[in-house]
Amino acid sequence: MSTIDFALTCPAPAGRHTTVQLAHGGGGRLTRELVESVFVPAFDSRALRERHDSAVLPLGEAWLAFTTDSYVIHPRFFPGGDIGKLAVFGTVNDLAMAGARPLYLSAGFILEEGLPLGELQRIAASMRAAADACGVELVTGDTKVVDRGKGDGLFVNTAGVGVVPRNVAIGPRHIRPGDAILLSGDVGRHGIAVLSVRKGLELESGVESDCAPLAAQVAGLLETGIDVHCLRDATRGGLATALNELALDAAVGIEVEERAIPVCDEVRGACELLGLDPLYVACEGRMVVFVPAAEACRALDALRACHGGEAAVQIGEARTGPAGMVTLKTTLGAHRLLDLLSGEQLPRIC
Repeated sequence: MSTIDFALTCPAPAGRHTTVQLAHGGGGRLTRELVESVFVPAFDSRALRERHDSAVLPLGEAWLAFTTDSYVIHPRFFPGGDIGKLAVFGTVNDLAMAGARPLYLSAGFILEEGLPLGELQRIAASMRAAADACGVELVTGDTKVVDRGKGDGLFVNTAGVGVVPRNVAIGPRHIRPGDAILLSGDVGRHGIAVLSVRKGLELESGVESDCAPLAAQVAGLLETGIDVHCLRDATRGGLATALNELALDAAVGIEVEERAIPVCDEVRGACELLGLDPLYVACEGRMVVFVPAAEACRALDALRACHGGEAAVQIGEARTGPAGMVTLKTTLGAHRLLDLLSGEQLPRIC
């Protein structure tokens, strides 16, 4: 690695805020406070109360999963992906976390005056290729243009619809004490890949984003008949934030083992250099899986049989309490609290 000057751009904010802060978009404590204090009271509904990546809605005898997401990543191109690929895979993954088979996507583009058309064409082609890889169709969309200097080039919003198989009920409220917690692969690649371009890091071996679809892995799990209780992809805020969200929403305790959590040497080295914790660094192709302990081995076999899940491992278990608390058993045998971040390690990561 080369030696560079590095400064975190979003220090941990203190106290209550009367204006939106950058950390409100980081996926940590302030994001949760924003959702709970503003959006839940305004939009309260049965589906929203599930606190899941997708809403699962009845349509006759069928159940549909519906989700939406916006992408403001900087830079728009990074090792292993770009904003278009990220938007498609991210939305497909949110549908998959509800156990759905993704079917259709919409795409909305907010374009800044002056964006090169060649770049836009490249991103559109990337989205089409990603959709084809997932077996979904981009069927509708919208375009808006804003003044030069008002849109940072390009923002993308995608929404997705999928079908949830009968007798599949996956979500935080189904987590039970004693559940085994599985992780589909190593963590932190996406955040470090983006940061390497943003800050001019020269990583000796290079780190590519783990940006990838998870629907095939989920389908492989469900085809085995395993009673999958909950799924969550570790995106903004990384693995630690995903576990905290689930512990809070399911009112359970969670303990994970540091020794069991895979982090590649390049990501670990970059995090040590920059003072980052890899457990809080964003992923875009990794998920945590909660299953009954008795089915953990079968679930691991199913994940490892799918492309992208070959390195799946068991990292911990859900416990009766303390409710909402996530603890890490360190390599030295001690325990430390994995809390929600108050600030944001890496802004504009998705």
